[in-house]
Amino acid sequence: MAASKSAIDLARVAALAISDKLGSDIVAIDLSEQMVLSEVFLIACGNNERQIEAISDEVKMKLEQLGQKPARIEASAAWVLLDYSDLVVHIQSKELRSYYLLDRLWNDCPAIDLALAESKR
Repeated sequence: MAASKSAIDLARVAALAISDKLGSDIVAIDLSEQMVLSEVFLIACGNNERQIEAISDEVKMKLEQLGQKPARIEASAAWVLLDYSDLVVHIQSKELRSYYLLDRLWNDCPAIDLALAESKR
């Protein structure tokens, strides 16, 4: 069973918010076959602590406009996790992204094409 349309739509909105704040290396992973609690992991990078915080704030604002509030937030200077139940957003520094390799940890799960290029037109 693939991730639900609603989870993918939320991931797309979050990804656009990340892109608007110049986040990079945006990847969405369909975890619906592997995890009980979350359907999609959205992973992205920020260049520094301020950018990571700005990206996080933008994601929260855009999803709040859709009536979504995170069930949980975990934050450090180099990593913010926003848990929206079906969608979990990870915003990491490039160093932590390289260290934890979440993309590789879940490489047996399919990537989700968020069609960001078309959304920017």
